[in-house]
Amino acid sequence: MALKIYTKTGDAGNTSLIGGTKVPKSHIRIETYGTVDELNSYIGFCNDQLKDEASRAMLREIQDRLFTIGSSLACDPDKEPKMKMPDLLETDVTLLEKEIDRMNDTLTPMKFFILPGGHMAVSSLHIARCICRRAERLCVHLQQEKLFVDPLVIKYLNRLSDYLFVLSRYIGHLLSVEEVPWKPRLH
Repeated sequence: MALKIYTKTGDAGNTSLIGGTKVPKSHIRIETYGTVDELNSYIGFCNDQLKDEASRAMLREIQDRLFTIGSSLACDPDKEPKMKMPDLLETDVTLLEKEIDRMNDTLTPMKFFILPGGHMAVSSLHIARCICRRAERLCVHLQQEKLFVDPLVIKYLNRLSDYLFVLSRYIGHLLSVEEVPWKPRLH
């Protein structure tokens, strides 16, 4: 028997967290893991544009971690889930840092702000970075509202946005895309 994709349980504007607690679809927790899902989808879009196999493999690893983060955010923190949940580890953050350092070793040091763009892949990675920052801000908002979010999630998203920025520069470098400096208009 095939599983139906629609259940009709959300037709009234509510959904369930892992653990069974019903919340409105506008709840900050839903907005937060929905943004992580958006980021995951956009990273898949970015990955489809890359030819560098090491970067593609890293983005697939990141997508896996984003599913882990999404499942963590989807849990009711006051209830123990009935299923085993995947863990985010400090080594996941360390991996991002190592990749940032590896790519930075091939890039010229930044001496100015750069305008996002120059190639579809570079621009897409900048958009993913912006979505990542929004996800991070929403996690911080959860914390400020005294709603549980694992601090490691915020740390990972913070480092991921840095990674996406450096990856955009690295891919631009591989594609020989010239970085365009921002030249502020001063009167």
